[in-house]
Amino acid sequence: MNPREAARLKRKKRIRKRIRGTETRPRLSVFRSARHIYGQIVDDTQGRTLAAASSLSPEIKGKVAGQKKAEMAKEVGRLLALKAKEKGIISVVFDRNGFLYHGRVKAVAESCREHGLVF
Repeated sequence: MNPREAARLKRKKRIRKRIRGTETRPRLSVFRSARHIYGQIVDDTQGRTLAAASSLSPEIKGKVAGQKKAEMAKEVGRLLALKAKEKGIISVVFDRNGFLYHGRVKAVAESCREHGLVF
């Protein structure tokens, strides 16, 4: 494991000590890889994923092809917010998963807020 990944996992552990997703206020977890971005809304009490979206989701895959990564992240945030609202989820707890709140992670968060999620 490289030092950057070790540092991220250390931050992740520190964050997850305090953040817990409940049925009334689930956790919005974001993961970014080199090419793609993923988001899911999780109820930690039951251990279930309530809604998920990524740059690989069939609804947006063709739309985000060839776009910049930050634009892909905004689209993922929009799709995730729409899926959450369909299931009646309005309020969430944001989990940046050890990543810095910057760039693509920030783009997903801001897009979710713009489309109706509260956190």
